[in-house]
Amino acid sequence: MPADANPSGDIFGGWLMGLMDLAAGNAAGRRARGRVATIAVDGMKFHRPVLVGDEVSIYACIVSVGRTSMRIEVEAWRRERSEDEMFLVTEAVFTFVAIDEARKPRPVPAEPATGTLPAEAA
Repeated sequence: MPADANPSGDIFGGWLMGLMDLAAGNAAGRRARGRVATIAVDGMKFHRPVLVGDEVSIYACIVSVGRTSMRIEVEAWRRERSEDEMFLVTEAVFTFVAIDEARKPRPVPAEPATGTLPAEAA
């Protein structure tokens, strides 16, 4: 939207970074099965501008899981409304930590083994 752009019509990088943080947080929260917090953003690269009216798609992929933290690669892609071709516009690696009710780090639960059913379904 125009309110998210500079006078030249380019979307603010902070707005795009916020969307990327939300996407990474969704992936991290699902993996941690609970609350998470962003603790770092590495390698933020802006390759192309996003213009007012462009469609923006954000993709997040967990690349590593530690005891309490996760690293998530995030890419933002743009597509003009009247075109089919998409372009990578921004990428970064976000680090999240799983936190408990007191906002203290907690272990990320083990991932179920591939091909097994949850205990309730067995």
